[in-house]
Amino acid sequence: MFTSRRWWDQYGLKIGVVVLALAGAWALRQTQAAPVFEVYRVITRPFQASPLEDDILKDAYAYTRELEQRIADLESQNQQLQSLLDYTSKNPDEGISAPVIGRSSDHWWQQIVIGRGSNHGIREGSVVVSTGGLIGRVTQVTPNTSRVLLISDPTSRVGVTVSRSRAMGYVRGQSENRVVMEFFDKVPDVRPGDVVVTSTYSQLFPPGLTVGQVESVNLNKSPAPEAVVTLSAPINMVEWVVAYDNSKLSEDEAQQLDISRDEVLPTETDRISGEEERP
Repeated sequence: MFTSRRWWDQYGLKIGVVVLALAGAWALRQTQAAPVFEVYRVITRPFQASPLEDDILKDAYAYTRELEQRIADLESQNQQLQSLLDYTSKNPDEGISAPVIGRSSDHWWQQIVIGRGSNHGIREGSVVVSTGGLIGRVTQVTPNTSRVLLISDPTSRVGVTVSRSRAMGYVRGQSENRVVMEFFDKVPDVRPGDVVVTSTYSQLFPPGLTVGQVESVNLNKSPAPEAVVTLSAPINMVEWVVAYDNSKLSEDEAQQLDISRDEVLPTETDRISGEEERP
């Protein structure tokens, strides 16, 4: 008897704890742990968002993303404008800055519409440049807009020369950021890396405007040697341009060219140089 009492005194408390734990576990199983869940729900309720608060948070997140995208767009435009400002500061001739306001996906490499027109001093035949060099020329003008034929248009022909060697020819558009230069000489002095600029014989563009850089040369091409020229201006992503009045074209010459027609007739000099453009 004394031994049993001593054993109970020694292990009774431990046995009681085990029994209570087993009883609690059985109760939780029978009630699907509902009491614990209720306690958790009461404690965390102040921190849980209501459906209305959830919608507000989603709207705020979407608005924040929209603002971030707008900021990125503004930074991109600011960078382009700064580059254009640097370009115009190095080319002090008076020009008219204009945003690109229209561009068709079907004619992405053919033409653009800019947000300046005759009310701003732009006329048909104005030369259009952007950061890096030549973009094209104005073919149609309204009071507040102008249509620009890009030099990447397959129908475009621009008289050019290689700056280093003065080898001459003309470039034709390929609907991409590369054009093909066809030489007049049978064995022209040209090599990759040469800079190509507008020719002094051009009646459509003033001389010395940067067109691009020679990428590759094919002297065996028939009927004339050719070179692939990468355009210097980012025609595929241009957003701002500068239009210059081509001082080489008088009013009579501009009317004679009739550049608003479906087909532009080149002058005699242009026929010699191979230069021709169609809107």
